[in-house]
Amino acid sequence: MLRDPVSRFLSEWKHVQRGATWKTSLHMCDGRSPTQDELPTCYLGDDWSGVTLQEFMDCTYNLANNRQVRMLADLSLVGCYNLSSMNESERNEILLRSAKDNLKNMAFFGLTEYQRKTQYLFERTFNLKFISPFTQLNSTRAANVDIEWPTRRRIEELNFLDMQLYEYAKDLFLQRFQFTRQRERQLERQRRREERQLLRAQKAHRYRQQADDSVTTEDYTGQVVRW
Repeated sequence: MLRDPVSRFLSEWKHVQRGATWKTSLHMCDGRSPTQDELPTCYLGDDWSGVTLQEFMDCTYNLANNRQVRMLADLSLVGCYNLSSMNESERNEILLRSAKDNLKNMAFFGLTEYQRKTQYLFERTFNLKFISPFTQLNSTRAANVDIEWPTRRRIEELNFLDMQLYEYAKDLFLQRFQFTRQRERQLERQRRREERQLLRAQKAHRYRQQADDSVTTEDYTGQVVRW
């Protein structure tokens, strides 16, 4: 499931602000976890409770930045968390391309902002039915955060890879949805056409049978008269 990058970033900030951490995450890549120098922490102590949005944005090591690209991409292509293995622009280009390729090769993915379409695609892809419809919740913690335009722009800049990935994902998602819906409609039209053909064939068969029965009756009656 992918999400609008600004909303996702704000949601993670609120989550961390309440005391959430990812301390148990090993961030394994190429068989090892990153060193402290490769992946410094953004805070001292047990957690980052009470962190302000400005503090959250200011930490350059914050894994909330471009999280969706990082989690979809093959990090081994860029030396995992070792930022000195190549220049930043080359690293970003490889990560984004890898994330797009991996997303495209998935049988299914959904978008938080399109719950009903996500359910539709999941059910058609895996031939499964949910017992209740997905609900579009617009009143989220992220939606309730009132931010100024400069702050939004800053979040978009921090998540510029995720912004590009999300636009790609949205376009691909809607293409898949349109294709699946059109194919389903074509199959439905084909099914109805075959049903009509079957009904016509059955009706023609009954008509021929009735005609044969009538001829048989007439032949029998003629024989009786001759007898």
